[in-house]
Amino acid sequence: MARSALTITAATFTATAALLLTACGGGGDDSSSEDIKGADTGAGSSSPSASASAAADRPDLSLPTDLKVDFDAPQPSEDRHAAALDNAKNYILALNHGITAQDPEDPAYQFYSLGNATEYARQQIQAWVEDEWTATGTDSYYKTRTDDVSDSGGVLVRMCRDQSEFFGKNVKTNKVKYTQGSLNDYQEFRLLMKPPQSSQEIWKVLQIEVQGRVKECRR
Repeated sequence: MARSALTITAATFTATAALLLTACGGGGDDSSSEDIKGADTGAGSSSPSASASAAADRPDLSLPTDLKVDFDAPQPSEDRHAAALDNAKNYILALNHGITAQDPEDPAYQFYSLGNATEYARQQIQAWVEDEWTATGTDSYYKTRTDDVSDSGGVLVRMCRDQSEFFGKNVKTNKVKYTQGSLNDYQEFRLLMKPPQSSQEIWKVLQIEVQGRVKECRR
């Protein structure tokens, strides 16, 4: 995973309009973050009771059996980058949890996000609910990269996304809308992660940008 220092501010990021089936994804086996400092255990927590309390407060990220999210994302060697990446993945899991739960106010994405990223998730889930769609298939994320954000102490997480096997399913008829594979299936996600501060015990997504039709993400 490449790393380098960036000079960037949160204002650089604006939520972009999603392409076809723009929900973010949920549920790979490598999404656990129990042993990563500042991920779900609470940044800087050394007390077992504090860790147990943080674990008890985590939102449900479970998904239906017909939906899989695959993260091919090796952990960075630096703890803060690993924690930022882990909770970037948790945000994506939470977004898909909200879609499959059909709940635009689902607490999961709110737990892992702030500001623009919270509103982005709410709008995405609301669009799926209004159109009577849920998600099925496999949503894949890979070619991850983490970069220091030099003026804020944050971390920028980038991921490629392949949604060629990720489909919409009508919640009333259970009919799946299969689509022909194309460049539209390949996106790049950029998530600006804010480090833990005061009562915020974990890294959270502050801003998200999604770029569509990214040739470099094709595989």
